Amino acid sequence: MRTTLPFHLDSSQNCTKLSARFDPTTSRSAWLSFPIFWVRLAASVMDDDMEMFDVFTEGSVTSGDIAGKEPMSSSVQRAEMNKRKQKEARERANHLLGQLTKGSTTNKDVGGTASSDDGDDADDSDTGVLSKKLKTESAAEELPGLASHPRNNIKTVESEGNCSHEVVLPPNMEYVPLKPRTTAPAKMYEFQLDAFQREAITCIDNSHSVLVSAHTSAGKTVVALYAIAMSLRDKQRVIYTSPIKALSNQKYRELEEEFGDVGLMTGDNTLNPDASCIVMTTEILRSMLYRGSEIMREVGWVIFDEIHYMRDKERGVVWEETIILLPDTVHYVFLSATIPNARQFADWVVYLHDQPVHVIYTDYRPVPLQHFIYPAGGSGLYEVVNMQGIFREDKFTEAMNVLSQVGDAGQGGISRGKKGGTSGVPHVVNIIRTLKERDMIPVIIFSFSRKECEAYAMQMTNLDFNSEEEKVEVKEIFVNAISLLSEEDSKLPEIGRVLPLLLRGIGVHHSGLLPIVKEVIEILFGEGLIKTLFATETFSMGLNMPARTVLFTSARKFDGKDYRWITSGEYIQMSGRAGRRGKDDRGLVILMVDQQMGQDIAKQIIKGAPDPLNSQFRLTYNMVLNLLRVEGINPEFMLENSFYQFQNYDALPQLYANVERKKKELSDHKIEKEVEISGYYQMEKQIDVLKESVKEVVTKPKHLVPFLQAGRLLHIVSSGKDFGWAALLDFHKKANPVDPLGLDVMYVLDVLLLLSAESVKNLSDIAQLRPPNENDKGVVEVISVAISCVSEISAARIKLPQNLKTYEGKQSTGRVIKEVLKRFNGIMPLLDPLNDMKINDSVLQENIVKLQALEKRKDNHPLRTNSKFDEIYKNYEKKLELEAELKVAKAELKKAQSLLQLDELKCRKRVLRRLQYCDENDVITQKGRVSCEVSAADELMLTEMLFGGIFTDLATPQLAALLSCFVFEEKAGGTKLADDLSGCLRAMQEYAKRIARVTKESKLEIDEEKYVESFKPHLMDVVHAWCTGASFAEILKKTDIFEGSIIRCMRRLEELLREMVGASKAIGNSDLETRFEEARVLLKRDIVFTASLYL
Repeated sequence: MRTTLPFHLDSSQNCTKLSARFDPTTSRSAWLSFPIFWVRLAASVMDDDMEMFDVFTEGSVTSGDIAGKEPMSSSVQRAEMNKRKQKEARERANHLLGQLTKGSTTNKDVGGTASSDDGDDADDSDTGVLSKKLKTESAAEELPGLASHPRNNIKTVESEGNCSHEVVLPPNMEYVPLKPRTTAPAKMYEFQLDAFQREAITCIDNSHSVLVSAHTSAGKTVVALYAIAMSLRDKQRVIYTSPIKALSNQKYRELEEEFGDVGLMTGDNTLNPDASCIVMTTEILRSMLYRGSEIMREVGWVIFDEIHYMRDKERGVVWEETIILLPDTVHYVFLSATIPNARQFADWVVYLHDQPVHVIYTDYRPVPLQHFIYPAGGSGLYEVVNMQGIFREDKFTEAMNVLSQVGDAGQGGISRGKKGGTSGVPHVVNIIRTLKERDMIPVIIFSFSRKECEAYAMQMTNLDFNSEEEKVEVKEIFVNAISLLSEEDSKLPEIGRVLPLLLRGIGVHHSGLLPIVKEVIEILFGEGLIKTLFATETFSMGLNMPARTVLFTSARKFDGKDYRWITSGEYIQMSGRAGRRGKDDRGLVILMVDQQMGQDIAKQIIKGAPDPLNSQFRLTYNMVLNLLRVEGINPEFMLENSFYQFQNYDALPQLYANVERKKKELSDHKIEKEVEISGYYQMEKQIDVLKESVKEVVTKPKHLVPFLQAGRLLHIVSSGKDFGWAALLDFHKKANPVDPLGLDVMYVLDVLLLLSAESVKNLSDIAQLRPPNENDKGVVEVISVAISCVSEISAARIKLPQNLKTYEGKQSTGRVIKEVLKRFNGIMPLLDPLNDMKINDSVLQENIVKLQALEKRKDNHPLRTNSKFDEIYKNYEKKLELEAELKVAKAELKKAQSLLQLDELKCRKRVLRRLQYCDENDVITQKGRVSCEVSAADELMLTEMLFGGIFTDLATPQLAALLSCFVFEEKAGGTKLADDLSGCLRAMQEYAKRIARVTKESKLEIDEEKYVESFKPHLMDVVHAWCTGASFAEILKKTDIFEGSIIRCMRRLEELLREMVGASKAIGNSDLETRFEEARVLLKRDIVFTASLYL
């Protein structure tokens, strides 16, 4: 039933009735008795599309609205905060309405319709949203303050030493100087505290929240320890959160040794949960808040370690949810690496919790760093940044000259194969040997591949760093640790391989290692018994294990899409491990460079600013369902209070200024003969369109294949990158042609062409390959391209040499191609589609005639005889560029002014309604409640499968094997499954396709094929064998996946099985509940679940 909600708006209307959110301190039933209810109106004001924020209308709400809601704990309701924010929202709405009701916006009728729609129409009723577009020219550009939050007060506090101290205060709070401590400190230290530590501890003594931003190993933990000691002294509970389970285990061990009354809560372990100090992962804390845990009533302080982890794309949203949900009564200690926008983060916390937050920032390093470059193939180190932080341009130039003399890596230096092997081992060995001779160890060697780490370590055959006494200690520690394993597990190949390395003081640390081996290596490194550690960048996060020297094996890394230079933030995080406080007078950082790099790139990497803390907030179904389940809060509240939204609001003044600047640039840019040049430009665009149409026909295999002879010159263009002319070597059909669109792209061509030297790390991925720029001679390589990459077909063919596999053979062919192009004055003769290729296609003939006519008109255009033609053309292109920049600037401003992701929330709610997780009034159903039990994997898929009965007929090992698809995330090769496993996998994939279809119908973007492939079956047979009693050694024979990756998958699977037990209990299916528990028991044995050495 649709109810029309008419209302009238003019400039005299009383605006104080506008409200952003109801007051959760008012009981739901009392609120529902009011004759007025609030309807959220999305703010999206730009150009001709102007929408108002909040409007009210008369109506009634059915009692069904409150069904299914669970009360939140009073500590989470944050009553006072919501009162303040309701007032602020009214003030914002008043300001906005005052702006909008001027001039042409007066006396406008605004109407809307509310409905319980569950059909295909994407109307605004999905989130109780009305929209009305008010027509005003460029209105958004006149409203720079639209939706901006009230500014908090910021006070700079005079501080001692080498740190800065600011305090962010709520708008209604005056600054009161911190009181010096008059009683005994909560904790004494045996060393002199640094200035930033003293400042932070003073804040804690005054019961003020504090954000400490300092370099790795600067001593931030001192501040956290003081907050814990004070909480225990004052009989308050304190929570210490860390980003990963391994770090939580380590912190538990440290804190338990210091304070005793410490507990641990992670997905894997729960120890002493009633302790006064509890160490937990952020996910556990979030779950407690959603469930209204009574523990939160007793918590006085929450410590967030490694808060900069909030920028993690996958898990960063968990930090935001947690900080938003925490009560105002709690005080906070945030520990972070150096971040340039620390004050902005504190500003957001103050906005949320209406309490002062101090920002203590220092870039002081207790141990200064020296930065060196080692040119691969050279014989020395070049100091490019000294201990005073000065970049030495002369030394950098020397290093690059040496690299030029020995040749870039692409021509015989370091190169990395697809399987992680490296021919750059001698360089690394030479550096480490030099470091040992100069007493510059221990050293951490960072590599960006797990297989590379192992390859480097295995080549250290002639180096021994440990004395005989140290070897005895290493063996004792190793044997004691391995004694926790069964006799069979202790004989695993990896355990046998690692001991000889450890005895010589050499270690490897990456996520693919057995957890017990990784922890032994951490302990040995911490004890100084490992002198050379090959590690991936994960070792730089959280673990407080510095060395004297840090070595980077490359300045470039593959980020999943492309090879790129490492960022300054990545360099800062890893290089921060160099220099041990109290042991070294300086730390050494060595960057091994295997190809030319510009001075500006080197400066950006080594001396660049740290990465800012930018929000990675995103909506999830688990979040939406939990917020619908709990009374006093809703998904819109989470959106509006996210750091993501806050940062966009914060950027409004700059975005508005940018729009104004772009408008002025455009108005000041005058074009001579604009009408004529515009016509000429449009003619060129038509020619481009026709050329593309001709190319589509000409490059069809049936037309092109007869002319694909070896030596044929082809013009290659891929993803907008023009690679120029290439020589064809061979072609072949795709092994498994997948053609869902019915296209004829079934052939792959092997061509020889010129590439940028820095892009040839992975020749199998054309997406990351690039043509050489003006300053790059480039290298000639053989690559495979799709037939669709052919842009033009030359009439010319060249004779290919016999030795094309050699470097000289490739280069000589490249020189021949250049010579041919030179002979034809840069214009290669092309095969004529009609006369030479004999293509009989009427549309093609028509397009060629049009193309010839347009090109003739272009050549005879009057402007071509104008002496200023090039200048006029460039000016017109500049104008188009400015228009595009203005359009982007306006879009960015519009995005910042609106409540971000509101449309996505509407669509997600539509998905939930169509799948019956909530009703039209956003009241959660039984399916929704069951889905709330699942957070370790895709909650919609698992709930659909649970209600669909797919698990009912599966044997317990099959059930565990199928669920492994939800928790294994790594890339792996294909796997051949038994029929019984293939059957249940296909059934699961059908559920995935159904959810993808519903998602598409609900107007959410989704790639159905990618969604289905996201459930990876690569460990199904491994898990099935494990649950039927196979040993770990036996299951390793079934896969080449790293041992540590298998164990991590199984531990995540155990956590998921525990959640599925709870989900089965929620629907009252005791049989499934028992079988999920049986699967968990079968899974949880032997080396896979060996206790952490830290516990």
